[in-house]
Amino acid sequence: MTHAGLAPTWLQVDHSPSAASLSNIAPSDTRIHRLAGGLRTLGVRPGDLVSWQLPNSTEAALLLWACWQLGATAVPLHHRASAQEVDVMLAAIPDAFSITASETQHMIRTESALLEVVPPPYGIALILHTSGSSGSPKAVIHTHDSLYFKAKSMAQVHALGAEDVVLMPAPMAHISGILNGVTLVAAAGMRSVLMNRWDPERALALIAAERVSFMVGPPTFFLSLLQTSGFTSEKVRSLRLISAGGTGVSPAFCEEISQRFSAVVKRSYGSTEAPTVTTSWAGDPSECMHATDGRATPGTQLRLSETGELQLRGDGLFAGYTDAALTAQSITADDWFCTGDLAQITDGWITVTGRTSSMIIRGGENISPTQVESILTAHPDVLQAVVVGLKDARLGQRVAAALTTRNGLPFGLEDCHRWCAEQGLSRFKWPEVIHRVETIPLLGSGKADLVAVRELLEQSSGASSQTS
Repeated sequence: MTHAGLAPTWLQVDHSPSAASLSNIAPSDTRIHRLAGGLRTLGVRPGDLVSWQLPNSTEAALLLWACWQLGATAVPLHHRASAQEVDVMLAAIPDAFSITASETQHMIRTESALLEVVPPPYGIALILHTSGSSGSPKAVIHTHDSLYFKAKSMAQVHALGAEDVVLMPAPMAHISGILNGVTLVAAAGMRSVLMNRWDPERALALIAAERVSFMVGPPTFFLSLLQTSGFTSEKVRSLRLISAGGTGVSPAFCEEISQRFSAVVKRSYGSTEAPTVTTSWAGDPSECMHATDGRATPGTQLRLSETGELQLRGDGLFAGYTDAALTAQSITADDWFCTGDLAQITDGWITVTGRTSSMIIRGGENISPTQVESILTAHPDVLQAVVVGLKDARLGQRVAAALTTRNGLPFGLEDCHRWCAEQGLSRFKWPEVIHRVETIPLLGSGKADLVAVRELLEQSSGASSQTS
């Protein structure tokens, strides 16, 4: 990349749910030079945009490094995005070169394209599209400097080194896949095992076989590992650190996963625009790791607006959106990024309490979905809960929850209301619609798909709603 201290390291890619097929990327890999040469032959020059739609693979990782070697901007698109979704994403960047898997493989094999490149001055490294959990995706710009700074600082915060191995199922079209599966790996000199799709049974086998020591992701990953028939503590004994973020990361979840995996479990907070801006550091008290979303990572400043919205600035944040008007709306006059998240900060420890846009307003009362989710997931039978507001002609909105339970145990409105009362939750915050599902609908990033969840709850609300 931009800096000599950050170069590709040993990467392994699991292509099959049944058997490992592993490839390596070493520093100065000739495949990177061939691919860079092939891209230049196609006309790619410094500053140009190069897009592709590939699952986690050797080719996807090589494309990132080849683009950066040329000074081009990488624009990886989610491999499961529909043609219509791809059209929307590319509409904002119409001049991008589009590279296919077969073209990538051909360039890697073509020795005549071998290219020793003197890296040009660097600027924009990456454009990523947000997951669009509650709206249209935004095209987020990251520079080489922001990616380099974040990778080096997270290696320090997590205390990762050459002996560590990360298992990364998040696609390399998301910031987590690139940061934790590619750039952090290079900064720490560690190994990365990429999965092209999440399969808990396969993941369990890989953790044991590759002696995976570090994982990062939403609760779904770890809960599904626990529910796998072959799960034993012995099979995950190599795991020493788990960093979890997103809906459902409650103190109860952290404590259970910490006990069952015999690993350090920490909560983390970040986004495509601001990757991992808060987390716990190595050596922090476990009670802070479980009860809060951590403290600021190096180079990150935090503040709360008058309305309680979390605002950020620092070295590892994005450079803006491709839409200049959207950038202007998201940045304050004194250059703080408005996250859209509500939070509390106590002695430097941050707890994210909800989204400004997802706040439920019932009969004039503000209700944080995150608070209700935390109460529900503290119940011993509830694994995950996603809370949203449904339209209501009389109250404006009412509280609704989709949830998963242990072993498919029933959990209805009466159970919910009894538990909320025991936990001291104000009555007006109690869910009025409960819908138990086998799995929570997710986006490719592992975040809850709020649009799909709301649709499920709207469909079920007629039969299971109750006004309190």
